[in-house]
Formats: sequence, structure tokens, C-alpha cells
Amino acid sequence: MPPHPTEHPNWPRLIPDAEQPWQTLDRTELNGPPRRLVRDTVRLHGGQEGEYVYRPRGPRAVFVLPITPAGEAVMIREYRYPLGAFVSEVVAGGVEAGEDLGHAAARELLEEVGGVAAEWLALPGFYPQPSISGVVFYPFMAFGVVLQAAHNEESELIERSVLALPEVYRQLDAGEIFDGPSSLVLFHARRELEARGLL
Repeated sequence: MPPHPTEHPNWPRLIPDAEQPWQTLDRTELNGPPRRLVRDTVRLHGGQEGEYVYRPRGPRAVFVLPITPAGEAVMIREYRYPLGAFVSEVVAGGVEAGEDLGHAAARELLEEVGGVAAEWLALPGFYPQPSISGVVFYPFMAFGVVLQAAHNEESELIERSVLALPEVYRQLDAGEIFDGPSSLVLFHARRELEARGLL
């Protein structure tokens, strides 16, 4: 396992505010892990009561943009059942309970594309769906990635593709990468790739 990447400066700020304008009055568990869903009765900032159905804070996921020693990007096309379509994405996966983020990123890189990285760089973290979910996403860039056989889970249908970075960013700029988190990872990675002369 490679050395764990350092966290991005914005990661410690991805926490609840000290003061909360809404008060939780009651909570009903609608669905348990791994896709926990709750319905809260809340008192809103204006005093009225309402209900809110959402995924609470707790789940985390990592996203990885792998770059080979030749300066190519390793992307995946994964079948997404809710959409009934294959979607182009960067490597991604859930963080297991108690797992270090860097370890999770290295694990997902190996599992999804058979990749092992020589260098890691953390990118800004973000909330993917803040209106309905407390999930937090933590992205990375992985450099010097050497590819081996992938170790996909039984439920995963993934195609690995190695693409020139200009082609990946052509797809991004043309709106051909439909996965929102992957698009944001690529957006944040562009400056570093340009600084290294890779793009």
C-alpha cells in the first residue's frame, strides 16, 4: 500500500456548523445501512414544523483520478442500474467503517482498475447532494499508476479505459461525462495537470 496522501486544507471544514437554525424534534429510521434513510420532524427557523427525508451524515466516499507514468488517464465505464446506462466516471467507492481515507482510495484504485500509485495528491472535498444527503466525497489524484488485473465486486460491471488526458478533457468540456462528481474531480485536477505539463 503506498503512503497515505495528506488531506486537502478544505477537508476539516466539511463538518456541521456550531449553531443549527433548525431543531430536530423526532427521527424515524426508514432504512438501515448501507443506504441509511431517515425522516425527521423539525422546527424550522421561522418556528413552523416540517418533515425532512434524507441520508444523514456518516457515509463517506473517495474518488480517484488515476494518471499513468505515460501521462494518460484511467477512466471507467460502469453500468448504473437506476439509469439503465453505462456512465463514464473516475474510480470511486465507499469508505468502510473506521477506514482511513488514503487507504480507501488505494483500495478502490486496486479493486476497480487494478492500479497501484507511486504518488497521491488530495483535492478539495465536497457535498454531492446537500439537499437530500449528508454524504461527503473526498477526491484524490493518483500519479505513476501501474495497472494490473482489476478485482471488481460481483455487483460491479466495469470497463476500464486508458485515455489521453486531452481526450478526457475534450469529453468534459463537451458535456460527454454525465457523472457530476467525476466532472468536479476533473475540474479540480486540471490546474495540477497543467502545472505538471500533462495537459
